[in-house]
Amino acid sequence: MLLRRNAPALPLPGPDGKKPDSKKIVSWNLLRRTGAAVDCLVALIEQERPDFLLMQEATKEIAALTKRVGGVYAWAQLPGRIHGPAMWSPTPWPNPPEIVTLPPGVLIDRVCQVLDTGEFGVANVHLSHGQVLNRRQLRRIESHLPPRAAVLGDYNIVGPALLPGFRDVGPRRPTHAMVDVLPLRLDRCLVRGLVCHERMVLPRGLSDHHPIVVHLSPAPEGAVSVGRLRGMAEAVGRLRRAGVRGASGRRGRPGAGGSETSSQ
Repeated sequence: MLLRRNAPALPLPGPDGKKPDSKKIVSWNLLRRTGAAVDCLVALIEQERPDFLLMQEATKEIAALTKRVGGVYAWAQLPGRIHGPAMWSPTPWPNPPEIVTLPPGVLIDRVCQVLDTGEFGVANVHLSHGQVLNRRQLRRIESHLPPRAAVLGDYNIVGPALLPGFRDVGPRRPTHAMVDVLPLRLDRCLVRGLVCHERMVLPRGLSDHHPIVVHLSPAPEGAVSVGRLRGMAEAVGRLRRAGVRGASGRRGRPGAGGSETSSQ
């Protein structure tokens, strides 16, 4: 669902300390229905002046945002659910976001939005729980991205988000309401071929997630291929370390056979 309104958009980001050629992106899981509503988003936009606002768990009511602040808005409802990912920007996009179907989880069939801004790709994600499925979904998303890209949103993981060729440049602070019990950094930003100039976590307001903010710009020519090679090397290194740990464990177990393999 793509909405364009005739209402004037709020002013573009002004002199706020970010590089002139960088893009300010805010990502926020709204907590469907009971969480952040349009008023909260209007206040956020007026305060932060983002180039792109990515939302997870947005409901159909959030479409009213364009009546308040103008701009362009797109929503992708999850199959059988009342919510889904949404994007807003003060200026029109070259093309509407692509809706990418992800490998399904047990309870929820998920989709993500992939936008080509003209400078780089932006994926708005709300991934499933579980490391294996999570990584399968990331690989599906990566296949729809240009060489320079950012993947932002609710990753629903506690450990590292692994995608060869990408770096985690998001804020290192906890982003979920359970921080009083267990610090959880569920909201991430992975990039390839981009430079992150600034990152921060904002107050969470009525949601159970904090918004995250990143300032991104394209990396110099050649950095994309270098990043891919570095990502491949890191993946090989992890596999080798896993093999060493598995071999050490087998040597320490009486009667363990030398041909047994160990998974990470």
